[in-house]
Amino acid sequence: MKHRRLIWHIYPYFAGITLFSLIAVTWYTVGSLRDFYMERLEDSLEARARLVQDHLAELLRKGRNDEIDEYCKRMGRETATRITVSLPSGEVIGDSDEMPSRMKSHADRPEIVTALKSGRGVSQRRSPTLGRNMMYLAIPMAREGHVLCVVRTSVATSAIEDALRLAYWRILIGAAVVTAVALIAGVVVSRRISRPLQEMRYGAMQYAVGNLEHRLYVAGAEELCGLAESLNIMAGQLDDRIRTIVRQRNEQDAVLSSMVEAVVAVDSDGRVIGMNKAASKITGAEAEQAHGRTIQEVIRNADLQTFVARALSDQEPFEGEIVLRDKGDMILQVHGTVLRDAEGTKIGALVVLNDVTRLRRLESVRRDFVANVSHELKTPITCIKGFVETLQEGAAKDPESAERFLKIIAKQANRLQAIIEDLLCLSWVEAGADRARIEFEETSIADMLGEAADLCRPKAEEKKISLEIECSSDVTARMNTPLIEQAVVNLVDNATKYSSSGGKVRILAEKDDSGVIICVIDQGCGIEKEHLPRLFERFYRVDKARSRDMGGTGLGLAIVKHIADAHGGSVSVESRPGKGSKFSIHLPRR
Repeated sequence: MKHRRLIWHIYPYFAGITLFSLIAVTWYTVGSLRDFYMERLEDSLEARARLVQDHLAELLRKGRNDEIDEYCKRMGRETATRITVSLPSGEVIGDSDEMPSRMKSHADRPEIVTALKSGRGVSQRRSPTLGRNMMYLAIPMAREGHVLCVVRTSVATSAIEDALRLAYWRILIGAAVVTAVALIAGVVVSRRISRPLQEMRYGAMQYAVGNLEHRLYVAGAEELCGLAESLNIMAGQLDDRIRTIVRQRNEQDAVLSSMVEAVVAVDSDGRVIGMNKAASKITGAEAEQAHGRTIQEVIRNADLQTFVARALSDQEPFEGEIVLRDKGDMILQVHGTVLRDAEGTKIGALVVLNDVTRLRRLESVRRDFVANVSHELKTPITCIKGFVETLQEGAAKDPESAERFLKIIAKQANRLQAIIEDLLCLSWVEAGADRARIEFEETSIADMLGEAADLCRPKAEEKKISLEIECSSDVTARMNTPLIEQAVVNLVDNATKYSSSGGKVRILAEKDDSGVIICVIDQGCGIEKEHLPRLFERFYRVDKARSRDMGGTGLGLAIVKHIADAHGGSVSVESRPGKGSKFSIHLPRR
């Protein structure tokens, strides 16, 4: 609805009251003035009639009717009044303007009828004889209770009407002037009232858009000044409170944003009233878009929806675990509690989601690692123990058997030593990466690859496998040389083990936009596709029997992966059965 300005609420009423008052005063003044003039005229006509009566009484007593007419004409000329004398029967016996014999009976004249009844009659009408508006006043003349005649005096009202008309115009002009002045004054007064209010409106709009530092200055009425001062005080208090609220909200947002746990708050109807970045990441919904939507719209997981519903219905906090299948089997530890306001009234529920997927997987890895270590250590220890017991039972007396058993014991001991050394190496790499104790320096890749190949060459020559290095001398990287050399040695050693006799192992290194890539390519038996994702896990073997026969510990590739992780890089593998394998170490720029 369109609203009018304040001036158009005040001004029309002011103008209406002013015009009504002036019209009423003008109407009353004009009426009073007309009544005054008419009353004075009536009194004047009555005085003239009384004056005529004194002389007519003597003439009527003597029966001199002809002298009565002459007297009326003479007195009419002297007083500028029409004087008419008629008998009670209505017969005219004297008139100042006409011959009585020519005049009709006046018995039906209103003023004469009234005069005969009440002693005085007044009437205003147009005279058919003179053709003018006249005022008539008639009074009876009686002697001893008998009416002798009726004396009527009359004058034309045109002079009075002209005078009244002039007075009317003067009054109307004065009223118009007063009205114009009043209307102009009304505009001025209305503007003086509305202008401070407009300034306050502008100030209120400034407060609405957040400019609470704006201050109002209004001069004039005490009420308006008091209102402006109250608005200024209100703005100052709002500014302080809003700053406090914003600061607290920013602190709260900073805390929630920095939390690893996902936090979702819902109202009593299950509509989201807040969530942090971690919750947005888990649910895939932005906090702004999720606000006001139901939990079913934001989270498409039945278990989590059920958990939120339980959090809204239960009065006590509780917790549990759910799995998000659409998030790659993400495991969430969920805590739910009732959300209450400052007065303790229940207004919703608060749900905290903690991603424990990595923790659960680490626990699984730890269990698998313990089981694998136990298994890997148990096999050589059992073997050593069995052959030692065999030697103790008498086999030591047979030199040939004793020598064969001792060789087996030595082999298993070497295997135990290799496992322990690999475990220590793996532990050192992980501890060094976690504590940032690994030192890096710019090193030539070609030199490092040459030293690694020299370490692997004796085993390669035993199987008549050639090692080829393809690397430009200007390829360098910032790295820990012993660790990267060990990683390359592990890859080359694996390639040599699983390559056929007379084969070839290529060692490549090149730069790209992201850093340096070191590749070890063999022509061995290759690896099935289903084994590739788990190839770098501890103790994972594609062919367990063959790996153990070749003296592998199952930790070589895991060590390569952790060395690459310690450098901020990664490892990858490409392989096809019967076509060989390609292992790559990606070292980023530093």
